[in-house]
Amino acid sequence: MGEGLDAVDWAALRHNYGSAADLPELLRACAGDDREAAEDALSELSNSLFHDGGWICSAAPAVLPFVLRSAADAGLAPDVRDQLLELVGGLAADAPRGGPGVDPGWWPAWERALPQLLALLGDPLPAVRRRASRALRCSDTPGALLLPGLLAALAAEGDPALRLDLLLTLGRAARCEPAGPHGPEALGLLRALLTDGDDLQERHGALLALLPGEPELPGQHAELLASALRDPGVRRWAEHGGLTRVYTRTTALFAAPGPATAFTRALLRDHPDAAHRAAALGQAGGLLAEWRSPTAELLPVLAARLDDPAPEVRRLALDLLACLGPAAVAPQADRIAALLEDDAVADTALWALARGGDPRCVPALSTAPAGFGSSAEYFGLGVRGHRPALPALHEVLALLPDHARDLMPAVEQQLARDGDRTAAHRFGTVLAGWGTASPTAVGRLLDLLAEDPTWAPAAEALARLGPGVLGADATARAREMLYARMNAPGVDPGGGPDAGAGAAAWACWRLGGDPEAAVAALAAHLHRPAALRMLADLGPHAACCAGQLRVRAADRDEWVGVAAAGALWAATGDAETAVPALLTALRGLGEGRHLPVMPTAVRELARIGPAARPAAPLLRAALAGDRRLRSNAAWRGFVEDEELRAAVAGALPAVQG
Repeated sequence: MGEGLDAVDWAALRHNYGSAADLPELLRACAGDDREAAEDALSELSNSLFHDGGWICSAAPAVLPFVLRSAADAGLAPDVRDQLLELVGGLAADAPRGGPGVDPGWWPAWERALPQLLALLGDPLPAVRRRASRALRCSDTPGALLLPGLLAALAAEGDPALRLDLLLTLGRAARCEPAGPHGPEALGLLRALLTDGDDLQERHGALLALLPGEPELPGQHAELLASALRDPGVRRWAEHGGLTRVYTRTTALFAAPGPATAFTRALLRDHPDAAHRAAALGQAGGLLAEWRSPTAELLPVLAARLDDPAPEVRRLALDLLACLGPAAVAPQADRIAALLEDDAVADTALWALARGGDPRCVPALSTAPAGFGSSAEYFGLGVRGHRPALPALHEVLALLPDHARDLMPAVEQQLARDGDRTAAHRFGTVLAGWGTASPTAVGRLLDLLAEDPTWAPAAEALARLGPGVLGADATARAREMLYARMNAPGVDPGGGPDAGAGAAAWACWRLGGDPEAAVAALAAHLHRPAALRMLADLGPHAACCAGQLRVRAADRDEWVGVAAAGALWAATGDAETAVPALLTALRGLGEGRHLPVMPTAVRELARIGPAARPAAPLLRAALAGDRRLRSNAAWRGFVEDEELRAAVAGALPAVQG
């Protein structure tokens, strides 16, 4: 680093953690001979200058030339050089021209450093050349400053994978104005490669490089893209995230369901490589998760993959059939049942049969198989593609009320697990949904009500099962314990009245107790959706709370607003307040938006009936839409779509009278 490093007034500059006076020592350590010290210094330097990104500190312009000088040092370890250039790329991506939070000195420093960075495109190490290309691609640098160097680098580059990377960087630079006199030359080269090139992957890369400036290209060259993805040479894109990532990125170029389905069908043609077959199924899953219309075209291919020699492909096919539900599972049920003997995919086959309601899943599920987790998992919507996943055991059992008697041992086993504080909630909900429970299961719920600090889920399960299921003795015992819970002193974590008292009073009422006591206990908790739903059960008994419910119906929390609107209508029949509140929670439904609260809001509209007629156009639009109505990925998104559409289909006749 020499005198140049010491000539900078580092104390006058700032980084993420304050004064930049510590940076010279870090920079020297990065370039030093001590490998461990260099790694530590690199980590600290990156935290100081970049961390989570979002701005360019005043120290970054001063550091840039020294980082690039070290990155060019062939005497440093390759991974140190790679990490230094990764830092440069992160800073470049965080510095849009004219963007907020970019130190004024950054762009002059960046343009002065460009010759150093462009020179690294000719470094002997491919990893260094790749990082330099990506750092240039991340920036908003005008093409006029980059294209001469990029064109020369592409002409000299002999590594097939690096040529792909350079094509992407060239396309980005050609779109950054002013592109200068070499702009037309770069675009012409890319178009010539696309139409007349001999190398499938370079044609693929040229097309990607020309986007997004020419959005019509994917549709015009769909067969080329499919052939390129299925070609063995696609492995050259490994540095861009591997096979699945390349499949996903390319499939995402087809936004509309029709072209996307045609392209996916081309990918699904048989392929000798199992990894390609799995990647193609993943894209089919992503398409089916987003749109409903491709189902009929893609189902035959999914069914054909049940016999695939690769376990991963069989598992993906089973998972997607399960996601699509009973109509997809039923025609293949015999083949799926045969896969219960296939250890590699037995759990997924079991899930598919359960999703289809096929009784052949019952014997295995009655023993609570370990393949299904104990807690529900949620996967957010992210990049296009499909994530196979199994539900939790209680979510599977809930689908099978017709087999409750045979599956009861699994519920009993789970309720008896010591130390599982959520079992009463998960499996009590299953029993309530089934509408039945064995004496053993009821006894365990009573024990949890008596002994468990988190007794409320057990109370709710007993209350929803009701005296007809519990029997006289169990009902009397439950009411006695609930009465004690109602009158036990306590406060909730927020310092107010104990919310458990309200739940206990409601449960006691459901088992034959005093409705007025339940209303009085719940009235202190009308900011809680659960309390509001319990109050709705009480119907006209809760009319005394109408004023508070009207206020809560306008709450910013959608769950509170919907529950309050439902309780208000149940208590008073006030549709004039309830319907607008419910419609507020359904904003965007007709355009394909989904919120978890929406099925509840729709069911409340159905209860209100013809007085909710203003909701009819919105409900019709939701049913007509092709986009899946979901907030989650994996199987849950498909179930969300089914649940909401079923609620809408049930509500429409009611609100239309």
